[in-house]
Amino acid sequence: MNTLLLTLRERNALLYGFGVICLVGFVVCLVLVLTTSRQVLGVNAFVKPAKFFISIWLFCWTMGWYTGLLTQKSHVTLYSWVVIIAMVIELVIITGQAARGNQSHFNVSSAFNSMLFTTMGVAITVATLWTGYMGLLFFGSHHTVTDAAYLWGIRLGILIFVLFAFEGGLMGARLSHTVGAADGGLGLPGLNWSRQYGDLRIAHFVGMHALQVLPLLGYYVAHRSSLMIGVSIGYFLLTTLLFVQALRGKPLVSHLWGVLESRSV
Repeated sequence: MNTLLLTLRERNALLYGFGVICLVGFVVCLVLVLTTSRQVLGVNAFVKPAKFFISIWLFCWTMGWYTGLLTQKSHVTLYSWVVIIAMVIELVIITGQAARGNQSHFNVSSAFNSMLFTTMGVAITVATLWTGYMGLLFFGSHHTVTDAAYLWGIRLGILIFVLFAFEGGLMGARLSHTVGAADGGLGLPGLNWSRQYGDLRIAHFVGMHALQVLPLLGYYVAHRSSLMIGVSIGYFLLTTLLFVQALRGKPLVSHLWGVLESRSV
């Protein structure tokens, strides 16, 4: 583990350091979850910031690892600062709104809240587009990756990540992630995905984690480019199916959850 962290820090010290800060923020939010009673949409207000701190930590360390494989170091440095600035904006607004007992996303209840929501959207759009550009560099010769399956895992992992990151734009346009009802209903423990209606966050989550899943499969499992591309297509189709199911207003596991609940009674 120490060797892994040292390698990550050598590859991209900026994103490594910011990831550490995000881990600290995650721990602070967990403490606040346990010690405060303020709620937003029926859930402790600091659950959402905690989720974003941990997801941004994972994103920063993942992209820190990949960008360390690129040879255009000036591009990597600029990208790292863009990500850090965008994520600071995101985290400050999400945590600040939680502290006020307000929604951060889809909140257009006042000019100020609307401005904060729009600012978050602009920041994350810039970071996502720049991530897509960094992914394009792996299609050229500006990298040191020699394993073809691993390389395709990185390429397609970043591509699918970007596609489903922009699904957030659909949720923003709808001012809701639930399809068929208002946000804030019964949700799966921990994840809080709707147990009764369609939830666009599921495909958003699964698609964005292609960033980690596909390169790992390319490195450890799929040792041929053709197999890696096939696996990536399958992953994309599965995530698209989750997206379509949400658009139809269908929950992910309503029947299974109902069976489990009935057996526990």
